Amino acid sequence: MSAAALEAAREALRHEQAWLVGGAVRDRLMHRPLGDIDLVVDGDVRAAARHLALSAGGPAFPLSDAFGAWRVMGPEREWQVDLCPLREGSIEADLALRDFTVNAIAEPLDGGALLDPHDGAGDLRAHRLRMVDPRAFPDDPLRVLRLARFACELGLTPDAPTVAEARAHAASLDRVAGERVLAELKRVVAAPTALDGLELMDELGVTAAILPELSALGGVRQNRFHHLDVYDHTLAVVQAVLDLERDPAPLVGEEHADAVRAFLAQPLADELTRGEALRFGALLHDIAKPQTQLVAEDGTVLGFPAHDRAGAALGREILTRLRASERTRAHVSALARHHLRLGYLVKHRPLDLRQQYAYLLACEPVTVDVTLLSIADRLATRGDDAAPAIASHLELARQTIGPALAWSAYRAQAPLVRGDVLARELGIRPGPRLGPLLAAVDEARYAGQVADEPSAVAYAAGVLEDAGPADAP
Repeated sequence: MSAAALEAAREALRHEQAWLVGGAVRDRLMHRPLGDIDLVVDGDVRAAARHLALSAGGPAFPLSDAFGAWRVMGPEREWQVDLCPLREGSIEADLALRDFTVNAIAEPLDGGALLDPHDGAGDLRAHRLRMVDPRAFPDDPLRVLRLARFACELGLTPDAPTVAEARAHAASLDRVAGERVLAELKRVVAAPTALDGLELMDELGVTAAILPELSALGGVRQNRFHHLDVYDHTLAVVQAVLDLERDPAPLVGEEHADAVRAFLAQPLADELTRGEALRFGALLHDIAKPQTQLVAEDGTVLGFPAHDRAGAALGREILTRLRASERTRAHVSALARHHLRLGYLVKHRPLDLRQQYAYLLACEPVTVDVTLLSIADRLATRGDDAAPAIASHLELARQTIGPALAWSAYRAQAPLVRGDVLARELGIRPGPRLGPLLAAVDEARYAGQVADEPSAVAYAAGVLEDAGPADAP
């Protein structure tokens, strides 16, 4: 746990009766690192929070989603402490209201023996996840999703009574606020064993409750180039993304591996890295296949025309329902919209610079992300003629990933010629023809045909001449 946070709390609250609870105690028993801590305070939580904030030199504010709870941040937000009021008059009664036994352990803030009335430490040793009380799930249905999250995050196995009780209340998740669902779903998707969490979600009925569109992929047959139905294919793509994150070198080449790792580690939005957002892209990239399936009279699946465009819209709708940020919605939607684009170019490889430019421009701003998604998607498609098709796709992806990684730097360059200068030099009015001329100049620049303002103006003049008279001054 954060030594600085614990030291600050012990110093500021030495006259308060308080306990360290929940994840802070659990993770220490599991020898896991932790930056944030939770405290239960028997007294005035508001006053305790303000005193801790004043002592530590950070802000304090009430939490809107927890009645009576306050949060204190350390200087420069280097740590976080959440303070909650003691419930039901005793720490033992408070612990009895918690979700799982491994989270129902307390330690006096000023030191002393652990309080573990439900044998959470024993469950940790047995790698078991067990509810404190059957009322845990009806009291807060989000705990059904938290069961899947803790299982995959901590490597714990739920016991049979807990699974049965959770399954009985999974349908009630539809009444939980979208932002609360997203907070837990992000943790499942971001876990190293995300697939285990997703499979447990499906087993518990969580997926049907919070992502019915994903559940609807089950049993949807595909064409002969696929070996799995759409749901199992989707999980295979998620696994391929996880494998790529762990070791990109075999897929993108040793020379690009470090750059890809660094790229995927970049923060994106909603506390997701680009790699974690790519997992969401994998989860939703084929989300519109059920409604776009085209079947011949003999029952043969012919394909899923326009499922990329429909999936972009549906993925955005799902993430809007979950109260994701616009940045996340737009990013995942773009991944669905463009995930087929590189595959369409395989027969044209090797791409010339103009073809490469067109691909990168079309996929902006997810050029790297969607190139990686296309690799994962291709690896998870192992029907007829899979081996040569995978080899060809990987060959093109390796040729494309370097330019994709360099694309943002290319786009950040100042244009060779400003629009007003180009209009003046060509003797045309600023108007609708100017944009395409500037775009043509930029494409020619990428292709190495122009390198300065005079050559850019001359090139644009040639484009204008070829187009014929249309915009006389």
